[in-house]
Amino acid sequence: MTCETKPNDEQYIKRMADLLRQGSTMTELACPVCASPIFKLKNGDLWCAKCEKKVIVVREDAELAKITSALSLETLETTLLAKIQEIQEKMQRETNVEELQKLGSTLSGLLENLERVRKAKKL
Repeated sequence: MTCETKPNDEQYIKRMADLLRQGSTMTELACPVCASPIFKLKNGDLWCAKCEKKVIVVREDAELAKITSALSLETLETTLLAKIQEIQEKMQRETNVEELQKLGSTLSGLLENLERVRKAKKL
């Protein structure tokens, strides 16, 4: 039996070593997705080196609901911004006045919704 590591394992180990060199600390927590160790970054965020994603620890059901809501609003805001960009690009190319009016109306609705989402995020 040989002691060979797979290419993905080598990359994962290198990422963990890089995190430690950058001043992160390995915690006693394990990633809920892949079960690898969770690192605490210098800024306080928890990070899974294997999944390469931020990890959020939830201690109570109320906290879970709050975090889920915040993540949903963040996703919605990102989606709205992408759609606003798409409409803006379509408007730049469009020459038909009626189509421009439709796009303008759609853009107005998206901007109103974006404002509502941003207000909800502040609550």
